[in-house]
Amino acid sequence: MAALSVSRAVNHIARRPLMEDRRLRSLFPPTVVLSGTVKGERGNAGRQQNPETESSPELSFDELQEAILRFFFLFGPRKASDNVEIRDSHLAASRERPRPAIQPGGGLIPSPAASDNLGAGGWSPLSSDGYQWLEVDLGERTEVTAVATQGRYGSSDWLTSYLLMFSDTGHNWKQHRQEDSVGSFPGNSNADSVVQYKLQQPAVARFLRLIPLDWNLSGRIGLRLETYGCPYTSDVVSFNGGGGLVYRLAPGPGPTRTSRDVVSLKFKTLRNAGTLLRAEGPHGLGLGLELERGKLQLLLLRHGGTSPAERRRLASLGSLLDDRHWHRVALERRGSHLNLTVDKHAARVQVPAEFSHWDVEQLSVGAVRTPDVSKRNFHGCLENLLHNGLNVIERAKHRGEQVTVTGNVTFSCAEPVSVAVTFPGPRSFLQLPGPPASALPSGGASVGFQFRTWNKAGLLLTFDLAHRGGVVWLHLSEARLRLQVHKAGRALLELSAGSALNDGQWHSVELGSRGGRLTVAVDREEGGAAHAAASFAVALGSPLFFGGCPAEDARPGCRNPFDVFQGCMRLFALDNRDVDLIMVQQKEVGNHSNLHVDMCGIIDRCSPSHCEHGGRCSQSWTAFHCNCSDSGYSGATCHSPVYEQSCEAYKHNGDTSGHFYIDVDGSGPIGPQLVYCNMTAQQHGPDQGPTVAGCEPALGSLRLLHGGGAAVGRHRPIGALRAGAVLPLQEVPPPQHPSWWLGGRGAGRVQTYWGGAQPGSRQCACGLRGDCVDPQHYCNCDADRPDWAADSGLLTHKESLPVRSLVLGDIQRPGSEAAYRVGPLRCHGDKNLWNAAFFDKETSYLHFPTFHGELSADISFLFKTTASSGVFLENLGIKDFIRIELSSSTQVLFSFDVGNGPLEVRVDAGAPLDDDRWHRVRAERNVKEASLRLDELPAAARQAPADGHFHLQLNSQLFIVAVVEKKLSASHFNSHWMPLYETPHCPEPLAVPLAVK
Repeated sequence: MAALSVSRAVNHIARRPLMEDRRLRSLFPPTVVLSGTVKGERGNAGRQQNPETESSPELSFDELQEAILRFFFLFGPRKASDNVEIRDSHLAASRERPRPAIQPGGGLIPSPAASDNLGAGGWSPLSSDGYQWLEVDLGERTEVTAVATQGRYGSSDWLTSYLLMFSDTGHNWKQHRQEDSVGSFPGNSNADSVVQYKLQQPAVARFLRLIPLDWNLSGRIGLRLETYGCPYTSDVVSFNGGGGLVYRLAPGPGPTRTSRDVVSLKFKTLRNAGTLLRAEGPHGLGLGLELERGKLQLLLLRHGGTSPAERRRLASLGSLLDDRHWHRVALERRGSHLNLTVDKHAARVQVPAEFSHWDVEQLSVGAVRTPDVSKRNFHGCLENLLHNGLNVIERAKHRGEQVTVTGNVTFSCAEPVSVAVTFPGPRSFLQLPGPPASALPSGGASVGFQFRTWNKAGLLLTFDLAHRGGVVWLHLSEARLRLQVHKAGRALLELSAGSALNDGQWHSVELGSRGGRLTVAVDREEGGAAHAAASFAVALGSPLFFGGCPAEDARPGCRNPFDVFQGCMRLFALDNRDVDLIMVQQKEVGNHSNLHVDMCGIIDRCSPSHCEHGGRCSQSWTAFHCNCSDSGYSGATCHSPVYEQSCEAYKHNGDTSGHFYIDVDGSGPIGPQLVYCNMTAQQHGPDQGPTVAGCEPALGSLRLLHGGGAAVGRHRPIGALRAGAVLPLQEVPPPQHPSWWLGGRGAGRVQTYWGGAQPGSRQCACGLRGDCVDPQHYCNCDADRPDWAADSGLLTHKESLPVRSLVLGDIQRPGSEAAYRVGPLRCHGDKNLWNAAFFDKETSYLHFPTFHGELSADISFLFKTTASSGVFLENLGIKDFIRIELSSSTQVLFSFDVGNGPLEVRVDAGAPLDDDRWHRVRAERNVKEASLRLDELPAAARQAPADGHFHLQLNSQLFIVAVVEKKLSASHFNSHWMPLYETPHCPEPLAVPLAVK
């Protein structure tokens, strides 16, 4: 390699006072000039000499790296004399061919307090391509809260987008994502402005790596970088499966020490199964936190006595938790409820009644004492284990009386190095050389590796047979492992093993050939293997290709008739020799393309699931799919209801009387219900008068329960159908033992009025009319006469409906009898459908509270107008917005911005929409797509960006604004009905409110 002529100098940094943003970490490259001496003056710092006219010493590449990779850190509010120099070993950059270099000038982002004394310049590799990165060792684990970037001083070099990676060890990098979804960060638009990104959740790591994605097309990769954060302290303990900690709580003064318990910790592990923690209490009751297939399970434990041990799962949270990154767990007991939190996801569960007076007596972590579950012992590290604020690990370090340490436990985190590679796309491949001929075993070979993926198909490995002209393919097909050996287009051998290998778990693969026997094994201890006698030897004399093949013009010896592999691989071994993937990354061994080395970029898009209403989630490497079958909903995320919201809507569509499913809250949580719709009654539209069409639920009957001297009748809940009911009732209770019924929302409230009377009146219809059989009572049944008497009437107050329970008192008295009948609930009309507003001026508008549709939003309404354009509705945020408008006389436009640029979905009706006829608009936006439907025309849709999804963040009021001479009706927003005619500043409605009979 030709030597480069440079001179080395470090630009001293002006001392800075404490700034408003409390800058705690700063990093920047040094001044590196091609010739001359830097004396700390700004003019010299940015000046570049002509290398052809100046003499300079020659440096090797390693000396060049030592010269150009030198940063300074400024730690917060320091004195004017404080500089902290980061040594050369703390810095690294990509070592691709051609080699990277930092361009002349310093790399600190200037602050107002120090801009006059700081050098310029920045980091810029000699080759601007997708293989470059800049890495910083912060010296210790640090809580990073923000990063800021700036282009290279006085140049056209800046980044327009980049990735951020973090690591505790310098290996096993984790990509930081915005809102846990979007991976790329916006960069700069010029070389001078500073763009800062504040991390929504601080990242705790020792190493930071920035990977350029895009840069100014008229320049090169150029960067000045600064990070912000604060020191991070923690107590850590490591378990290898044989050791553990037991923390026994001190005895309390009473039967209940506390009504609330909180246990919190962080953990990291390479294994997808193991017992993380057990909380044990009296009477053999306990709770457990266990990893199972990379998910955290909350278990209820019962043991002891004569009954067999019980393990019941209460909740399951998280996924892919065996990624050797830190995950936060919190378990809170509050009365009869448990709150479990894993990272950002939470679940609330109710525990059995016996746990309401249960106390934690002992916490166990690490090794489980029960012999039959030794395989469940935890392998990994715990951090900051707290019980009600008490630091258990700190007490264990000091050998506190309440903490017992058993087995092999160390108070540091052992970090085994396991380098993984990610195959993200169709151009990804890894080429490894076969072992030299002298190292080949006689008549045999072996290849081993592990993989994880969501895809059912993909090439894992291919290589040519030595001296035979054949080819070996090891690939996934229908989530099974298949081995094919072909020669001259003819299959010599085929084997298959394993099943459901696209579950996202790590699976081991071994391919071996010994003594004329060929074996392929999957998960040897738990999976299966396939064997076959081979009349040919399989030797690894040619290059091996993993995941795919190079481009057609550069792929001799590699053919792939299958899909490419998308997923992660690790632990490569060729003839029992481990492969060093770091050397592969540095192009010192083998070859590769479009790989992410030293990280596994797998994402579980189904945890948590974005499929609503019970839709079943499945996924591939790049996307997820919702199966909405039998759910009553449709759309990309099962958000949109299949059924109408009322009988009135079916009648509007031209249907006749019969049984129909109705979804009373649209996309809300209440599922479809089967009802009978009577379409024979007359119904009036919004411009014609009262609405009187009816429907009758086809639901279950009453049943009578006896207990405590009362007869109780229960009716199946009707939910949001509370519009009217008939309750004929016959009863003979004495007045000193009154009867009542329950009705209304939820479990219902006690109601003491009867059919035909007013709520709260404690009367029946006869009392209201004044014609009861005994004038001293307000109900006929209270007369307590030997003859039968009856009270009946209609219950018409929606707030009291449906009838849920009926209690008839004092039926055990000799000679006392009661009879009753509850009629069906009948609802009439639909105020949601024919609720209208009329806009007769351009300045007319309605406003509502802010629309909340962060990840899933749907809007529907009817309109008719004589105007050719105008906005229907709009809601704004700081950057985000959502809008639906009539963009022309034939087109409706749905537009929005969730922070990654405005998107539009447009539907062309092909006919005038300003025809003064009713038209229906339905718009939906979710994490997969945005769609717009007009009347019965096919829906128009636009796919969401593949990089991930943002939350829709709005903060203004929702405005429904005017198209001249426009009428809006039946407005629904995320299953919430907007009452147009009840809104202030709204003219008289064109539709009559709901009529109840």
